[in-house]
Amino acid sequence: MATQLRRVEYLLRRLTVKRLRTQVGREELFRVRRGVYAARPCENDDELRALLLCLPEGAALTRQSAARRHGFGVLREDQVHVQLPASVPRPRLPGLVVHHSALPVRPVLVGGLPCVPAARCAVDLARRVRRLDALPVLDAALRSGAVTRDELLAELPAHRALRGVRQARDLVPLADGRAECRQESQLRLIVLDGRLPAPEPQIWVHDSYGIRRYRLDLGYRECRLGVEYDGQSHLNRDRLRNDRERMNWLDANGWRMRYFTDQDLYRRPQHIITTIRAALA
Repeated sequence: MATQLRRVEYLLRRLTVKRLRTQVGREELFRVRRGVYAARPCENDDELRALLLCLPEGAALTRQSAARRHGFGVLREDQVHVQLPASVPRPRLPGLVVHHSALPVRPVLVGGLPCVPAARCAVDLARRVRRLDALPVLDAALRSGAVTRDELLAELPAHRALRGVRQARDLVPLADGRAECRQESQLRLIVLDGRLPAPEPQIWVHDSYGIRRYRLDLGYRECRLGVEYDGQSHLNRDRLRNDRERMNWLDANGWRMRYFTDQDLYRRPQHIITTIRAALA
């Protein structure tokens, strides 16, 4: 349950300055941030609500901050990203990044917080972040159920004259809600940008009885080629033991596996393309 927050102007219409200070000293009131108080300690997103109370009317969370509330926060949120109408001056508050919107937007409430709509948020991020991070955002947006592909496509024309729209227009048709992590989406994008056949995300491999045994990050059914990202979670001893059993079973059942790490993703993407191209050949 959200804590009720009050601006100091509201409180001073009912209390004297001395009484206000006394209640704060007795912990009958709690200072959330400058100019905003609450009747109990903060919880959940109360500090963020307090910040929004300090901003001009029409402020709404956007970019990474809105994406996290919509359920597709795959990018780091080091600061609070807020959108304001273009005519409103930028307030200077610590930890706040203000974006002036060239497009009209009607905020929606998500968990009691005003946010730009999910489709607007996803396309804004797909326009402005680097390409390797943009597809993971779109994949996660579809996976979360906050937005559909048709809604993303319908949002694109509104951004036609804005910076980075070409990147967003290229990537929206490639987005796939079956991708389960950021690195998996990045791996798929490297493969696609290498002009290789599109791999299928989250392939189930069945045994001879038709029972599902293992699921692969990416793969090509026709030639039984699997492509996977190896992250830190695979270094756990129990996970490593299970991985070895899984690898042996897949090999025995005709599947050729190719594994890649963060070193491959971020430092030598051409190695990924060359390896998969050779395997497909």
